[in-house]
Amino acid sequence: MPHNTASSSSSDNSSTAVARVAQNSIFERFARAGLVMSGIVHLIIGYIAIRLALGGGGGAADQSGAMAELAAKPGGVIALWVGVVAFSLMALWRLAEAALGSASEPDDDSKKSEAVHRVKAFSLAVVYLAFAVSAFRFAQGAGQSSSEQSTGITAAMMRSSMGTIALVVAGLIIIAIGGYHVYKGATQKFLSDLKGSTSNLVRRLGTVGYIAKGLAIAAIGVLVIVAVVRSAPSEASGLDGAFKTLGAQPFGAALLIIAGLGIITYGLYSFAMARDAKM
Repeated sequence: MPHNTASSSSSDNSSTAVARVAQNSIFERFARAGLVMSGIVHLIIGYIAIRLALGGGGGAADQSGAMAELAAKPGGVIALWVGVVAFSLMALWRLAEAALGSASEPDDDSKKSEAVHRVKAFSLAVVYLAFAVSAFRFAQGAGQSSSEQSTGITAAMMRSSMGTIALVVAGLIIIAIGGYHVYKGATQKFLSDLKGSTSNLVRRLGTVGYIAKGLAIAAIGVLVIVAVVRSAPSEASGLDGAFKTLGAQPFGAALLIIAGLGIITYGLYSFAMARDAKM
């Protein structure tokens, strides 16, 4: 019994520590700004995908393409610097959750559920940190295409058998993450991330947005595995490659427009998250 009491006390202290970090007013505002920036990035990615479908060309339909597009607009560099701070704080918030547990679900006693939540929090921290680094580079005028980075990393890893195996495992994990996004959208599990009552509009945006983003993520994983099978590193070209592969299929333009609209929908849902996400 004393051991359980100590364990419970430790868990409560961890949740309290996360709560103190997440609920700091300045930290929370920047963290929510990170969700706004994420929404803007997704809107631009969707716009670029639709532009490609309509034959407009220009720009990569991925994170780097969105930031390059933003940097070229008036005030875009300032927005990117705000994004650097906001994404960094989002990453720190998720790292705190990964290390100490969730502040928004302190009463959850399930060890399995807590472990899954911490893994998800760490994964999101990595994603937001990558966004922060990308925004920093584009704000400095030294941004690099995400598809070129993916191709370079894939080529380097494929030079060894262990690297090749790691790529296949990574591809399967990416597909699983995409599948989870689809599941989260279809079952509306995302509602547990939000506080208060939720409107029908937000539910629809979340459902469509998560399913669309999940399919896009899964497609990236498929391309990684295809690149390994074909020994063609250029096949692993990230989200931009996934969109362009989709556009090359029969009725590709229509499919690309649908995919672009889906990513835009997720971007709009990100704005709802910025307002209502549990911190």
